[in-house]
Amino acid sequence: MKSKVYFSREITPEKVLELYKMTGKALPGKVAVKVHSGEEGNQNFLRGEFWKPMVDYVKGTVAECNTAYEGSRNTTEKHLETMEKHGFSQLFPVDILDADEPDLELEIPNGLKIKKNYVGSHVSNYDSMLVLSHFKGHPMGGYGGALKQLSIGVASSYGKKYIHGVGDIDAFWTSDHDSFLESMADAASSVVKYFKGNAVYVNVMANMSVDCDCCAVAEDPCMKDIGILVSLDPVAVDQACLDLVYSSDDPGRDHLVERIESKNGLHTVEAAVKLGIGSKEYELIEV
Repeated sequence: MKSKVYFSREITPEKVLELYKMTGKALPGKVAVKVHSGEEGNQNFLRGEFWKPMVDYVKGTVAECNTAYEGSRNTTEKHLETMEKHGFSQLFPVDILDADEPDLELEIPNGLKIKKNYVGSHVSNYDSMLVLSHFKGHPMGGYGGALKQLSIGVASSYGKKYIHGVGDIDAFWTSDHDSFLESMADAASSVVKYFKGNAVYVNVMANMSVDCDCCAVAEDPCMKDIGILVSLDPVAVDQACLDLVYSSDDPGRDHLVERIESKNGLHTVEAAVKLGIGSKEYELIEV
């Protein structure tokens, strides 16, 4: 059976919640709401107020992990300051998942490149996860969506180095690129399996730059906004976003496609399918 992906061309906080409800999934227990807090200086990330109806509905705690590079989010103290500046702390309880050591190790026995994933220890405090992703380009992954949020996003600072280095943190910036993409898929699979189906994935196709929200200096959006997509399948929701980019007649489409293809971004989706965490076959249900 094809995975269902709910889609609206209207981008509002209320529409996010409407599409979430259409999945019929009630997230049990304590809910971690994974967001991208945005590097200081970035102009494209989605601020806290956009997510408010959705986070309030699930009574969630906004969750992030520290970065593995210098910037405004590489220590818990700086990261919490950034989350306040970016409108999260005033609206929601906030949790830096890797604020306390040791990391939580998730085993990946069938991993394509890595056999374990290091995530923030606070992950163990949650029963389910709502993954709120800003779909856009990415300077290393080609694109950023649900799979990147699950992998690099949930990984601890050390875990980010481990994924980038394909198990060798000294190879942070020098590992084989396709192996890095497969490691991202490995890491994403470990988080999917940890929550045992208690997860929902929201991708918002707005402010679509070729650069990630992790870039302090990012290009402005290169194509017009497309919409909101919600699914219980992280592979399907990313694939649907990619298909909408490829089928667009927007003049900026080629710039984003070049970024995706120059970094072989589709390889992450293909690796995730091999790992059995989702399907590229989906039914797009437009609302």
